[in-house]
Amino acid sequence: MNKAVKIATPLKPDKTNCSLRYRGGILCLLLFTITVTCCAARERISARHTDSAVAVAIQQQLSEQQKYFEYPRSVNRFYKQNGYKLIWVAPDNLKTHASEAMLMLDCVLQFGLNYADYHPQDLTYEKLNLLNTKFTEQNNSDKASFDVLLTSVLITYINHLHYGKLNPEFAADKIDNENPVGFDAVAILKCALKQNGTGFTNTVLNVQPRSKAYKKLQYEMYLLAGLYTGDCYEIPDTAISKIAINMERLRWIGDDEKPCISINIPSYTLSFRLPDTLYRFKVIVGKPDDPTPTLASAVSYFTTAPDWKVPETLFRTELLPNALKDATYMRNSHFSIYDENGKYVEENKANLLKVSKNVSKYYARQSSGCDNSLGLIVFRFPNVYDIYLHDTPEKWLFDKQDRAISHGCIRIEHAAKFAGLLLKNDGSQNKITAVHKAMAAYRNKTFNLKKPVPIRVVYLTCEVKKGVLIIYNDIYSLDKNLEIALFNTVQPVAMK
Repeated sequence: MNKAVKIATPLKPDKTNCSLRYRGGILCLLLFTITVTCCAARERISARHTDSAVAVAIQQQLSEQQKYFEYPRSVNRFYKQNGYKLIWVAPDNLKTHASEAMLMLDCVLQFGLNYADYHPQDLTYEKLNLLNTKFTEQNNSDKASFDVLLTSVLITYINHLHYGKLNPEFAADKIDNENPVGFDAVAILKCALKQNGTGFTNTVLNVQPRSKAYKKLQYEMYLLAGLYTGDCYEIPDTAISKIAINMERLRWIGDDEKPCISINIPSYTLSFRLPDTLYRFKVIVGKPDDPTPTLASAVSYFTTAPDWKVPETLFRTELLPNALKDATYMRNSHFSIYDENGKYVEENKANLLKVSKNVSKYYARQSSGCDNSLGLIVFRFPNVYDIYLHDTPEKWLFDKQDRAISHGCIRIEHAAKFAGLLLKNDGSQNKITAVHKAMAAYRNKTFNLKKPVPIRVVYLTCEVKKGVLIIYNDIYSLDKNLEIALFNTVQPVAMK
């Protein structure tokens, strides 16, 4: 016989107990909600407190460290625009661009800059790792100090890449103003921070000059300082130093313009760069005692069969002594002397002695002719040095290897061809024949260009041609001082 199975009968609900449990559940839910809300509020209050404390720490560091910043106003402006928040230092699980920034600073020599200029002893990977991995344990002052210094260094690096470290026209104080015009390192850095992957590094490095000469030298530096020997120099060797010096000079010049006339003093070369062609001409430049200055201007006209007002120094040191020795010298060389009122002075012995005693009240001019020192044509461009580009009757001088022999002005070989190229570029080919006729007849005539052509006189002691580094003679001995200033050395590398 099967055993009976006892089935439990459900109890009837107790309305009193049910009501109590319901009210208890509501109270528990309400308590939980209040607890969660309070915790969230505490977290928000804590976060606001932390953000506020960090902001105070950053402002304090900006005040204390600004004497070490090269661009203090720019650094302050950056953090003010960013709400005084940390940029590089963050908890280890949050991604920043700190690693990319530090890696760029490890490789500054590949861009012709000095590693020691970017606080390597303060900005170490060990410090960054400690601040990030133990973020909550580190005090705000340490975090702010590292963050602010790295920002300052990046702004300095960006300006150095673009303007150069020792730009004579754009000193740090001039760049570091509240309303920068044209180029703004703060804006560049803010843009870089928004990029992903290699975008951060590319944005920073893209501020460099885009001229072909600069790009070729930068690649050569990359090979020498990066691939070939490793980027581990405190002071570069002679070849690396030479490239770095001239990369600095090219940053002062900026980007290529087309058309543009560029005269490099150490290579004795004029380059006329047109959109589709590059023409090169030999030139003669100033001797070391009368150096040709570097400058930027524009050629607006040229004159055939020019007469020449002799510079006072040349008049005093050469013309007068030669005239006193030889009474026929002035006449044979087509020179004439005038007083300060423009009155002609006859070149006899008595007058020449009188002139020699008070040279500043007289001047000399040379009329046009086949033996005129300016030759058959002169190209003018405004400049404070009162120099110009001109032809010469002494064509044989262009066969010399060392052509630093003038009194500062620049002589060009094949001046008639150069004049024709200027007119062709100006859309005035029809005037070329008139130029040749005026030169042949020694007729003084001025040809104005509709659009002035930029001209730059530069001093570059090396360049890369067809993948080969060419080093020129430092004829004015300018590299030594620039190297000392650029790398903070007591004596140049070549002397060690």
